Amino acid sequence: MVLDKIEIVNFKNIESATLEFPASVNCMLGNNGMGKSNLLEAIHFLCLARPMRSIPELSLLRHGTELMSVHGNFTSDAGTSEEVSIGIVKGKGKTLRRNGKEYDRMSRHIGAFPLVSVTPRDSDIVTGSGEERRRLMDMVISQADPAYLSQLVRYNRALESRNRMLRAGVRDDILFESVEMQMNESSAAVHAARKEWTRMLAPEVTRYYSLIANSSEKASIQYRSVLNDASFNDIIAQSRPKDILLGYTSQGVHRDDLFTGLDSYSMRRLGSQGQVKTFTLALRLAIYDYLRSHGGMTPILLLDDIFDKLDSQRVGKIMELVSRGDNFRQIFITDTNREHLDEILSHLSGERRLIGVKDGHFEVLR
Repeated sequence: MVLDKIEIVNFKNIESATLEFPASVNCMLGNNGMGKSNLLEAIHFLCLARPMRSIPELSLLRHGTELMSVHGNFTSDAGTSEEVSIGIVKGKGKTLRRNGKEYDRMSRHIGAFPLVSVTPRDSDIVTGSGEERRRLMDMVISQADPAYLSQLVRYNRALESRNRMLRAGVRDDILFESVEMQMNESSAAVHAARKEWTRMLAPEVTRYYSLIANSSEKASIQYRSVLNDASFNDIIAQSRPKDILLGYTSQGVHRDDLFTGLDSYSMRRLGSQGQVKTFTLALRLAIYDYLRSHGGMTPILLLDDIFDKLDSQRVGKIMELVSRGDNFRQIFITDTNREHLDEILSHLSGERRLIGVKDGHFEVLR
């Protein structure tokens, strides 16, 4: 998948911009706060219909404005042209159109325009709560498997119904069992998909970490779920008395987690800044390979200010990995250092573009 052109109106600090991109490497150069990352977030919003972070979508609107829009022209791997438009109007919500037609369900957009983003906030995947890692699993698997997203939505609806019953003080076992039956069916599908995803990703995370770090340290991921060792029906029946006291569902796939390790210790507890950053890069590149092989389309790759706190050897290795062969296609990179980007571009073949960014305005540089 290639983003050929983007038109942006009132997205964060970008008042208006129209940009065309080659199907290779596009570098954004500018000081912090100028709009480099905002451009990448606009691309992310266009492809996945959600912000990079869990923030209110209205915060994407430029200050003092009532509406925002992003329009993109894409070329698929098969060579077909696609148009996507997404917009927000205060008081009216979000609209999303593909080739001029509005989606009946926005969830149908997920996976049609695959994308992998690497940002400075990725350290939260390791150091943050389990919710961060569940969100990662759900977003990635949903891009490759629409059925997974349907099961996840179904599970979350049943979960919310059960939680409402618990908060209301319901004691009727038959009512609980009817809701828990729906949760059981969906949780089995969600658990199986997450377990298989982790199994496929784990060796690639190990491989990419070793390549980037040039180290014998072994990075690893493990899927942790109560369903690994027991059935949903047993778990939910045992936890119901406790849940009634708590007022919420304490056990289930909504509490799953992803363990991140390096050799025999926890990355979350003992990993250094450099190790955590290298680990999250390895994880994102492994995710890229997964989407490319299972989603049916080559993803767009966003690398937002990833070279901070990495030595030149690791930077060089990353660029060597993403620029060689046919595994990677269109890449967007942001940085504050012109010499740094010139060095990166000098090692790449084919058409590439350097774009200067200042106060939300963009200019192609020589």
